[in-house]
Amino acid sequence: MSETHQILSAPLAAIDMGSNSFRVEIARIRDGRYRRLDYLKEPVRLGSGLDANGFLRADAVDRGLSTLASMAELLRLHDVKEVRAVATQTLREARNRNQFLAMAEPVLGVPIEVISGREEARLIFAGVAHLNPSDEPRLVIDIGGRSTEFVMGQGLKPGAAESFGIGSQSMTQRYFPDGELSAEAFRAAQVAAGAEFEEAEKVFTPNRWTEALASSGTAGAVSALLAAHGVTDGRLTPAALAWCIERCVEAGHIDRLDLRGLKDDRKPVLAGGLAILYTLLVQFRIDEIQPSRAALRQGVIFDLHQRRKVSLGVDARDVRDATVAQLQQRFEVDTAQAQRVKAVARGLQRNLLPELPDEEVRELAWACDLHEIGLMVSHHDHHRHSAYLLDHLDAAGFSQSQQRRIGELVLGQRGGLRKVESGFARRDFAVMLLCLRLAVLCCHGRHQAAKVRLQARRDRQGDVALAWSVPAQDRRLSPAELRTQHLLREEVSVWAKSGLLKLRWQD
Repeated sequence: MSETHQILSAPLAAIDMGSNSFRVEIARIRDGRYRRLDYLKEPVRLGSGLDANGFLRADAVDRGLSTLASMAELLRLHDVKEVRAVATQTLREARNRNQFLAMAEPVLGVPIEVISGREEARLIFAGVAHLNPSDEPRLVIDIGGRSTEFVMGQGLKPGAAESFGIGSQSMTQRYFPDGELSAEAFRAAQVAAGAEFEEAEKVFTPNRWTEALASSGTAGAVSALLAAHGVTDGRLTPAALAWCIERCVEAGHIDRLDLRGLKDDRKPVLAGGLAILYTLLVQFRIDEIQPSRAALRQGVIFDLHQRRKVSLGVDARDVRDATVAQLQQRFEVDTAQAQRVKAVARGLQRNLLPELPDEEVRELAWACDLHEIGLMVSHHDHHRHSAYLLDHLDAAGFSQSQQRRIGELVLGQRGGLRKVESGFARRDFAVMLLCLRLAVLCCHGRHQAAKVRLQARRDRQGDVALAWSVPAQDRRLSPAELRTQHLLREEVSVWAKSGLLKLRWQD
């Protein structure tokens, strides 16, 4: 077996920090075949730990940290080198999420990415598409603890995707708060769910897909109890879901609910999940939904495997590169200028930070590609508009965390440094930002390559020495080149005032 093949088939791990449960899955993908090596699920109920003001309570934080510690031990046991941890709706909402992440990441030992709802939908579709292959146009639905995702697609390619901020846990908390299961509560929950989904009716119409699948614990739990009672073979239909709701109302309370095939950890959120499922089938005219065992975590592993292939040069298809190209087109970016800036910035980075991890090298490159998207909004302070867009765009393949890191580089491309002072807490941020700022200055004129060639190196103390050289036959500089030199000298002054990084000219 070749070294490349060994690397490609090495174990990968995904951690899904959901609102109901935290899950870790360790798997190997070899020759296109997926094999689970280990799996751990813990009902953390992080979503129920949000207080009325949107802050995670201490008990929820403690449950989360304890579970992550167990997962970290499992990762060490399997010696997994490549891990991706993603967090969903509860941490999208939590007002103290940054404090939680600051405690959680050292416990887990890997960065935690908060992903957008649409990115969650894309990854869910990836898991379903790989593990339930089909060439039919399909609708995939995922009902989580605090959000519900819709995504249409065909083959391995996702299409329209949407995320709604309701889930089995949040609906149960609101409409069945004391465990009482009444017909009136179910009707109120269905009306609320229908209002939430109404805007998606014209997008996810039945004529656009031929089969519907549902992933996640909610669909799987209901499917299991339907099969156990012989109501269906596990398929979800309006009549079967109505039967489930009737059994709940007959029981009158969650503690008296006795349904074969229903696990204890699913009982507390069953009512909210049933209300959402029934509303979906009726409102979107879905005759039946097939449950799928695939879910977000498998999609994360397939996505991580694709990134691995890109880094090894086996495949050039990274969805993030396609997303960046689409954003450049959407915001009418001057791609020739972006390429000039990227070439200079990458050259500086290779001299100043040769050991920069591949993912951060790519983040610097993407920052160069997108540093001018804000020009579509306004030429004045375009760097601020660019950063704002990067913070708020739905960008397939990118987590919210990664978009913010790229946005912070873009925000700092010009002007003072105080506006990005939080970024300097990250290792190598200062030098990455310097590379981008110097590249922007060197290419500010948007004309053919200047005669001046900027050179940079770091000494043992970490200070950066800058120098420029001019070809012997061109002793006289053009006005544009003189302006570039002036701007570079001004840049040295900006960093000197900040005290963050020492720059000096080396003549």
